[in-house]
Amino acid sequence: MEQQQKKMEQQQKKMMEQQQKKMEQQRLLQQQQRLQQQQQEQQELQHEQQQLQFFSKEQLHQQLLHFCDSKHPLVFIPDYKGGATCYGCQESIYGPSYWCPKDGCLGYFHHKSCAELPLGLHHPLHPIHPLILSPEQIDYGKDIQFSNCAAKNIKMNTLIAEFHDHPLIPIWKSFMFTCDICGKEGKGTPYMCQQCSFWVHGRCAYQFPRMVKVVCHKHLLHLTHSSLEFHQSNSRFCQICVQKVDTHYGHYYCSRCDFAAHLDCAMENKENINLQEFKDEVEVLEFNESVDSTTYKVKKINMREDGTKIATEINHFSHEHDLKLTNEVLNNQKCDGCIRAILPPFYSCVECSFFLHESCANLPKKKQHPLHQHSLTLLPMKPSIHFWCHACHRSCNGFTYQCEICWFSLDVQCSMISEILIHPGHEHQLLLSSIPFEHNCSCCASSTYPIFRCTTCDFALDFRCATMPHSTRYKQHEHPFALNYRAEDDSGEYYCDICEEERRDSKYWFYYCEDCSYPAHPDCIIGKYPNFKFGGAYKFGHCHSHPLTFIEETKDYPRCNKCNGSCEELIYQCAQCNFYIHKDCI
Repeated sequence: MEQQQKKMEQQQKKMMEQQQKKMEQQRLLQQQQRLQQQQQEQQELQHEQQQLQFFSKEQLHQQLLHFCDSKHPLVFIPDYKGGATCYGCQESIYGPSYWCPKDGCLGYFHHKSCAELPLGLHHPLHPIHPLILSPEQIDYGKDIQFSNCAAKNIKMNTLIAEFHDHPLIPIWKSFMFTCDICGKEGKGTPYMCQQCSFWVHGRCAYQFPRMVKVVCHKHLLHLTHSSLEFHQSNSRFCQICVQKVDTHYGHYYCSRCDFAAHLDCAMENKENINLQEFKDEVEVLEFNESVDSTTYKVKKINMREDGTKIATEINHFSHEHDLKLTNEVLNNQKCDGCIRAILPPFYSCVECSFFLHESCANLPKKKQHPLHQHSLTLLPMKPSIHFWCHACHRSCNGFTYQCEICWFSLDVQCSMISEILIHPGHEHQLLLSSIPFEHNCSCCASSTYPIFRCTTCDFALDFRCATMPHSTRYKQHEHPFALNYRAEDDSGEYYCDICEEERRDSKYWFYYCEDCSYPAHPDCIIGKYPNFKFGGAYKFGHCHSHPLTFIEETKDYPRCNKCNGSCEELIYQCAQCNFYIHKDCI
């Protein structure tokens, strides 16, 4: 044991000696490299000094006593090629220049033009005092200037704005003017472009970039302040807030789509992206355009009367069983995709009560929508799962278009409405406004947003009213109800024939059965949960052995078998076992 220990100690000692030797070699190598570098720098310095000494000997009669240093005269160099930085303008020097040959001043160079600047001048932008050339170096970034007013120490620095091609000069006098960017009139000290007669606030020059990318538009917007760049149009509205835009002043604009936006609206809704990496070409998805529309596999195909092919049996990604196309008329059944009344033709599951409109079966797998900056993915309904639609602000258990990055969701009906809406309930075109709006919805008085606004009048329409079905049925009533936009008569008294307790406001939309002269509130017809499909049976093996049926409410309020609370609405039940459980308790 002692021999082994001694042997290990010897090995460790040997390794340490080798490491020390290696470190010493590296230190010597680094020291040698530093010496070589110093020698090289010294040789270059000596060569430059020799050149400058040659110039100083040959050109001693051309000297300049500069105001920055009255002790050392500057020596003229007729053709300097060293690229040193000018002490005055901070630019590289190539050509005629002055330098100081004294020890400690070898880096002190001037362009000939900078060294010979006059010490004082009168400028028309500041006529009341002379401007004195100052040696003070003021770091303005792009805007370096050294002329100061001796009386008021006013710095005459120009300003470079992203959106303008010429430098802007400050006017050091306060007066009333209208800013050509923000369009606001007020008293202040503007910046001016002498070539364009362009006046602007200093804050506006810094605040607004040349280009922005906003959430609700697919292309980059460019800042413009000239109405000459516009296509002819009957009217010009900001397509973010749907308010008028004065095109004589600054605004953001897309010439491809004739899309305009107020400066502040665009800045408040811009995307924080790298504009240099943004692909503003054809590879950017068109709004509501499919990326991958393969949502089902075709099992059988037939020919329509017009000669077009139609898939009569499919396997849809949202359902485990095959679906067959049918023209059967069903009452009180809903599509599992859009949660609207099922109408022929539609796809039906022969094994369970799963239905899809033909249009819902053909929904694209991915799409863009003006309410969100990321692409949205189509996801099917899952038992006991519901989502919150960010457009109509309702819960839904049908298909959803969801953002995989930030969980933004839209139900199918809201996803199919883009930024321009033509609705039979209003005679004018409506534009989508995605910012808070001071007026309520004209059809129900809600104050929600996003909201559609009319560019001609004060009409506004929220997503709830925009997606209400134009015709629907109510329980066992034999006739369909149509959505009405104006009062059914001029009696002045309007009641709902379902609730019979509340007086209807004649300004708001309502459902009406013309055959029976039967008016009703929309909420009374479509119910409290219009975006839920009830009646489906689902298996939850972890809580019950039999399939559970999803129901809206019960009248006897049984106890939940899990939390023991009262089951009033949104319940799963097993009628066979008298088993009840809240949807949120699954």
